[in-house]
Amino acid sequence: MEPKLSDLQSLARSAGTILRRGFNKTHNVRYKGAIDLVTDVDFAAEAFLLKQIRTRFPSDRIFTEESGSISGNQERTWYIDPIDGTVNYAHRLPQFCASIGFASRGDLELAAVYDPIRDEMFSAQRGKGAFLNGKRIHASMVDDLSQSLLVTGFPYDVWTSRKNLEQFSRLSRMTQGVRCQGSAVLDGCYVAAGRLDGFWELSLKPWDVAAAGLIAQEAGARVTKANGNPDILSAPISILIAAPKIHEALLQAIGARKQKR
Repeated sequence: MEPKLSDLQSLARSAGTILRRGFNKTHNVRYKGAIDLVTDVDFAAEAFLLKQIRTRFPSDRIFTEESGSISGNQERTWYIDPIDGTVNYAHRLPQFCASIGFASRGDLELAAVYDPIRDEMFSAQRGKGAFLNGKRIHASMVDDLSQSLLVTGFPYDVWTSRKNLEQFSRLSRMTQGVRCQGSAVLDGCYVAAGRLDGFWELSLKPWDVAAAGLIAQEAGARVTKANGNPDILSAPISILIAAPKIHEALLQAIGARKQKR
């Protein structure tokens, strides 16, 4: 049985309810790295999603942030991030979401991203457009990088990798500003909705880009890796999502054309 978009939306909303109930409470926080956190709510939301998917789609493969890769049919793959923006969540900063993507035969087909604080459900099905709470959304049509508002994120090894600090500084002077909000998934969805004009990040995981990538693509944004490669799920994973008329300029501005792999 193939999942439907409504299945992903229901799962994302239910996971988001777990996040909302736990928000502003004291949590057990573990450190996977100096600035790479995981909370008890991450595990609770992920456990709920895994149980539901394993019950209803028992043969499917799953990639999820806390449990890693769960083997299954390689032609049917789920990408799950129970809390994208865990550092924000642990600090009681209301910028986080639950993210679910589904791919069939290597192609992303379904996506649902739920922000439980704002009650915003971003969703998409391949070939059928992107939506926010049931209303179709579109990427912006800005055609000049100098008129754009961008967003980026930084890798957990920010002390040893200065490349994006340099890009952040350069793009801040070339545009109307560069934001850093702490949730790669919501960053991509905000570009899809036209709230932001472009997003890049250099070091991510598949669950960070799967759902947001499809939503942005279906909203008319151009979606590639940060080196211009359209296969956003191939390793090493990075992302560049932008309004179509500034995508090439943004690629050049971050130096991607000089560092193709």
